[in-house]
Amino acid sequence: MTRRIALIIEYEGTAYAGSQRQAGVPTVQATLEEALEALTGAACRVAAAGRTDAGAHAAGQVFAFDTASGLLTDAIRDGANHHLPEDVAVVSAHEVEEGFDPRRHAASRVYRYTFSERAVRSPLRRRFVHAVGRSLDVEAMSQALAYLEGTRDFAPFSGALPPEKSTVRRMYRAQAWREAGEVHLELEANAFLPQQVRRTAAAVLRVGLGKLTLEGFEALADATVRGAAEHVLPAGGLCLQRVVYPDFPPTQAARNKMAMGRHAAL
Repeated sequence: MTRRIALIIEYEGTAYAGSQRQAGVPTVQATLEEALEALTGAACRVAAAGRTDAGAHAAGQVFAFDTASGLLTDAIRDGANHHLPEDVAVVSAHEVEEGFDPRRHAASRVYRYTFSERAVRSPLRRRFVHAVGRSLDVEAMSQALAYLEGTRDFAPFSGALPPEKSTVRRMYRAQAWREAGEVHLELEANAFLPQQVRRTAAAVLRVGLGKLTLEGFEALADATVRGAAEHVLPAGGLCLQRVVYPDFPPTQAARNKMAMGRHAAL
């Protein structure tokens, strides 16, 4: 009997050419599929909630796959981690409904971009922050981000995209705050365009540095030209914090229902 398993994955993306499988380069997807094959003895293909850029990180990426294995979900988590390298880990594993699609069923995604204000570079944080080396105007950055909330055309912040693809997205939340010498930008939207967060962070950084006024930022956001926000920050400061679903992880009632369905099928 085939089961659908969803995994919450954490990874440091420094060594990977992104989350999606690509020929000839290391990716998170390929690494995870190899670990699951080693665990279950059967080849499988995992589907992700979304793509992350080369070098970007994730604290809560979601993958799902089908398996005939009878291993309990905790055993899948622990067994997969045994075969995974140190920069990728399964945080938790959950049995889900057969039709669960981690991309289509997601209600929102939360991304964070982090700046370091330290005058001296941080060897310990260098892979996870974009160093600016000076204090930023967080209040002005927050005001700029607030202008992006709601449903709008994010074409100015989009990377390469087929011309027929819509660039309209719903931004539920856009915030900036300072914590322990770092400034975090956090964006939550129903979906994101290629490079959207890194282009947004670059424009907001200019506001924080006093190089772009709030009026200038708003004019940029209202532009209709794709890629008008031409500056793209490095991926190392970017992290997919979590993917939000209306009914995942499954409740105990949902787990009981799936268990009853398995027993009825036997």
